[in-house]
Amino acid sequence: MNKLTIDAKTENLHQIFQFLTTELEKIGCEKKTIRQCKLCAEEIFLNISSYAYHPETGLVNITMDTVGSPYPVKLVFSFSDEGKPFDPLSKESPDIDASLDERQIGGLGIFLVKTTMDHVSYEYRDGQNILTIEKNIGTKPKETI
Repeated sequence: MNKLTIDAKTENLHQIFQFLTTELEKIGCEKKTIRQCKLCAEEIFLNISSYAYHPETGLVNITMDTVGSPYPVKLVFSFSDEGKPFDPLSKESPDIDASLDERQIGGLGIFLVKTTMDHVSYEYRDGQNILTIEKNIGTKPKETI
């Protein structure tokens, strides 16, 4: 398992991108998967940076693990913070078919995460918000004859 702990400040987003890109390239992820993971990580991290500790700041822990060996078939990312308890999955998904005038503000980011990733879960445990996302990345390569 790989871990990154950083201050929940928007200017640290590049560190998350670097962490994810490095780790995902090591296991041979496709560029599309790397972009999707970075986009979702950006949404989650910016929400934590903007709201979890406001007006103060605190730490964000990001862990990344793979499931399936020797060929990883699933990525598992967890974002944890000790900020205000908040379950982003409890909000109703936005009506993306509604006109812009009729749409509620907010909610598109977590909607993007839920539709891009294969599984998203939230729990509040031991004083921490923990948001976990999973992305299926493939199976063991087929053997050629």
